[in-house]
Amino acid sequence: MRALKIAGAAVGAILIVLVVLLIVGIPSGFLTSEIQARVERESGYRLTIAGATKIGLWPSFNVSMSDLTLEAPKDHDGRTRMTVGSVQADVTLKSLWAGKPQITELEIVRPVLYRPLLRERESQATPAPTSTKSTDGSDAPMIDRIKITDGSMVLSNVRDRVENRIEGINVDIRLGSDRNVKVTGSARTGNQPVKFEVKAVLPPAPLERQNIPVQLVFESPGALQAPLSAKAEVRLNGNVIMINGLTGTLGDGAFNGWASVDVASKPLVKVDLDFQRLDVAKTQATSQDAQGTQPWSNATIDLNGLNYVDFQVRISAAELDIGKARLAPASIDARLASGVLRASFANLGAYDGLISGQVAIDASTGNSSYALAIDLVGVRALPLLQGVADFDKLDGKMQAKISGRSSGNSQHAIMANLTGTVFVNFQDGAIRGLNVAQMIRSLTASTLSGWQEGQQNTDLTQLSASFRIDKGQATSNDLTLIGPLVKITGAGTIDLPAQALAFRVEPKLVMTIEGQGRASDPVGLGVPVVIDGPWAKPRIYLDMAGILDNPDAAYAQLKQMGQGLFGPNSGGLGSALGGLLGGAAAPGGTGPAAGNAPGGGQLDQFGKLGETLGNMFQGFSQGQSQKQSRGIPAEPSQAPTAAAPAVQAPAPAASNAPPSPPDSPAMNDVLRKLFNR
Repeated sequence: MRALKIAGAAVGAILIVLVVLLIVGIPSGFLTSEIQARVERESGYRLTIAGATKIGLWPSFNVSMSDLTLEAPKDHDGRTRMTVGSVQADVTLKSLWAGKPQITELEIVRPVLYRPLLRERESQATPAPTSTKSTDGSDAPMIDRIKITDGSMVLSNVRDRVENRIEGINVDIRLGSDRNVKVTGSARTGNQPVKFEVKAVLPPAPLERQNIPVQLVFESPGALQAPLSAKAEVRLNGNVIMINGLTGTLGDGAFNGWASVDVASKPLVKVDLDFQRLDVAKTQATSQDAQGTQPWSNATIDLNGLNYVDFQVRISAAELDIGKARLAPASIDARLASGVLRASFANLGAYDGLISGQVAIDASTGNSSYALAIDLVGVRALPLLQGVADFDKLDGKMQAKISGRSSGNSQHAIMANLTGTVFVNFQDGAIRGLNVAQMIRSLTASTLSGWQEGQQNTDLTQLSASFRIDKGQATSNDLTLIGPLVKITGAGTIDLPAQALAFRVEPKLVMTIEGQGRASDPVGLGVPVVIDGPWAKPRIYLDMAGILDNPDAAYAQLKQMGQGLFGPNSGGLGSALGGLLGGAAAPGGTGPAAGNAPGGGQLDQFGKLGETLGNMFQGFSQGQSQKQSRGIPAEPSQAPTAAAPAVQAPAPAASNAPPSPPDSPAMNDVLRKLFNR
């Protein structure tokens, strides 16, 4: 009886232990060495299991391991390795009895792959570890599903103190009995999400040098404007992945071509793609004023990634869209090696014209450098500038040559270090939203703030300038604007880092509808105009100080202006001032209104100029008697103001007095007094 009790207690204890083992798992440290040997034999990599190895019986038979490290046998510094938080394999008991394990699910939790970033390609890269057994796959275990949870990839360069991470890697791989494979997953690089789906049909092992049909769908809103879908034949050739017969769509644009990736040491990517339509960038529309008041950013532009991959890329497209700009056709060749990117494009079709150029970026040093050379011929300016820079103020046929160099790791630094030359010429177009002639007339009354944008345009025959840029200061001495009713020449500087202007221009209005073809018609203000301040909203005003800087030149220019306004036979300065102050009749007449007097139509355009000059001459009333003694008509006692209309000047006392010639002593005397000469 006592023996039965002891036996019953022993059986009960065994049952309790079995239940606990079913729930907790059987410690299987004895399996560790066998698993490590099997992995190294099959893959050539060294496996270290620092955690526990267990066998579970519930809810299905499974083997789990924790804290694993997988390393290449010759990688002693651990630059290339993988660590895994835990691995669990669910195996059917039937397959175990048959001696050919079938894994229904292999779950890998928190794997981290460490990969070094190399600056230069190694001439003889370390070959990948190979298996010591037959590679026909006949004795390899069958796996129905592989699940990767919360994985990461760490790409680093210790010398450069660079570390890039791809995190949140979640992958679900399903392998069908017909050798169909479906891979779905997601990841996160920086703040940019990535989603992908891959379908393939695996040929019988070994996979080396066999074509594998692959379908891919890839989405990355931060890098691509639309989802990418593609089909190709993939072949593995040692460390090179060859992608042939590549076809697909990017958004609504189809493409075809080929690619290859050499993953030995530093990756080398080769791509040749031809697109029907390629959209590479989208811009957000912002107003010109908002753009002008937004300073250049000092945020760091990080181009270190260009040092750790080499590529050779050729992209051609029947239509290339950059923002809102459309180039058709387009072809771009680019090569990246040792951190230096060089791209060239020739004869890009752009709005009835052509664009050619080269771009170079050198990121091999701590301070990146840039070089640019662009040639535009016969391009319609409005759609190009509006599409690329959201600038819609200039239209016409555009020709430009741009050559520049700079360095820096931010927008502001690049602008401050920029040197080079720029020539630009617009023909047969318009300045949209600006009435330049009206602005010039308004200057005689007040200082202007900003560009006085409105609904009216200024037709232009030519707008041209050449700039020499030195450390962000773009200087021009040949600014020229020619239109049917206006002509402007000038010189000045554009401060690119500060986004400011400092120009001094000589504006002239053309006094006949025949346009600028008649050289004698343009009439200048006689006073230079200054444009300075922020380029989005500068101050525009008459440079009265310029008269004191060079009184002789101002004297001659004002005298020329008088001749241009009133003609060489205008009857002298007296009738000129009379016309400016109130539209007086020509000397010797009966006093008709200004609109009926000779040149009256021209004087209407300069009413404000007449008021300004009238106020200037008012200070010389003490010289009236001297002028009258010389035969010059008396001036009105009070100059008109903006609030009160001009009063018609009285006719000369002697109606048959001969008019003074334009260069008479009377005119010279008054003008000299005006400028203290």
